[in-house]
Amino acid sequence: MKNMKRKVVITGLGPVTPIGIGREQYWHSLQEGKSGIKRIEKFPVDNFASQIAGEVGDFNPGDFLAHRDIRRMDRFAQFAIAGSRLAIKDANLKLSKVNKERCAVVLGAGIGGLETFEKQCQALVKGGLAKVSPLFIPMMISNMGSGQVSIALGFQGPSLTVTTACASGTDAVGQALRMIQGGKADLVVTGGSEAAISPLGLAGFCKMKALSTRNSHPEKASRPFDKERDGFVMAEGAGILLLEELEHALGRGGKIYAEVKGYGSTSDAYHITTPEPEGKGAAQAMLQALADAELEPEEIDYINAHGTSTYYNDKSETAAIKKVFAAHASQVAISSTKSMTGHLLGAAGGVELIASCLAVSKNIIHPTINYEYPDPDCDLDYVPNQFRPREVRNAISNSFGFGGHNAVIAISKYE
Repeated sequence: MKNMKRKVVITGLGPVTPIGIGREQYWHSLQEGKSGIKRIEKFPVDNFASQIAGEVGDFNPGDFLAHRDIRRMDRFAQFAIAGSRLAIKDANLKLSKVNKERCAVVLGAGIGGLETFEKQCQALVKGGLAKVSPLFIPMMISNMGSGQVSIALGFQGPSLTVTTACASGTDAVGQALRMIQGGKADLVVTGGSEAAISPLGLAGFCKMKALSTRNSHPEKASRPFDKERDGFVMAEGAGILLLEELEHALGRGGKIYAEVKGYGSTSDAYHITTPEPEGKGAAQAMLQALADAELEPEEIDYINAHGTSTYYNDKSETAAIKKVFAAHASQVAISSTKSMTGHLLGAAGGVELIASCLAVSKNIIHPTINYEYPDPDCDLDYVPNQFRPREVRNAISNSFGFGGHNAVIAISKYE
């Protein structure tokens, strides 16, 4: 039955990130090792332990939406629309020439409209019921990323939202893969979007002591696998990809970045926030993705790590990689996109799969920046500080979320 699966390829990339909007700007920043982490500008942060984040400061929703629509969407949905339009444009897809009943949307969102939720709670407390917007619920609920994209593009196939915390974007791509393989759609807009940088969101993560407090040097704060790492950095944005059935893509002359070969999904069943120390669940997800892709561990050239810059995640992910790849673990190149973008939560998987696609298509691996002090527990090749030219035939992208969610996508160079 495996040979009966339809082949799935990636033909469009739509990143909306703290280091660039659109494929070219994003890729240039990745190569250059540019950090997008700065002091938060959206609201006063003097009283917060962590005062830094990866904001998409140059985002203008008017570039992608009519003014009337902007007022009806939370920022996370605006990001989803922007990323989707960028991916469609990048793929040179003519919407008037596709069967929209065979086009679907599957997006991940870990939190959804938190900014709207917070503002409307304040409105209720300060002004009573009369001050609550009738658009509160339609703006807040996390399915509105995929819902608004479906409306904007006119796609009439399934429109789904996946919420598995920081694994959401990767799980969304996995579901999109299965949808096309199973013949339910020919084309799927997928990935993730998130916009949780608000006083309440920042306060929550601060109280967990999950965030870096390297406020005096924001650009140095996200330092995955480095011995001096002290927590992740919140970020916002979207990572949207266009997945197509191979013959559909070839039939319209679409360019192909990579083939999506495999997907793995497991649960640690261990703790609500802390990863299983030995990386057992993460390792099993990688093994599932490799088996689904019919690839051996030795065939993987690159791993885009979850690499959050937290003590436990980076240590357990390293252990998981060693468990899966054994002697090859020291030969495979590993890098963390979060070292530059920060952690986009439910959108991270989409943004990082885009980076993986570009590594496969361009044979260049972006660096893990801020890697200065080796950690004996994290002793693999993390491509420190400088990009590396290297042939990348096969790659995997890892995402692990609160609740023990593990998701992995395997991609290959299209031959």
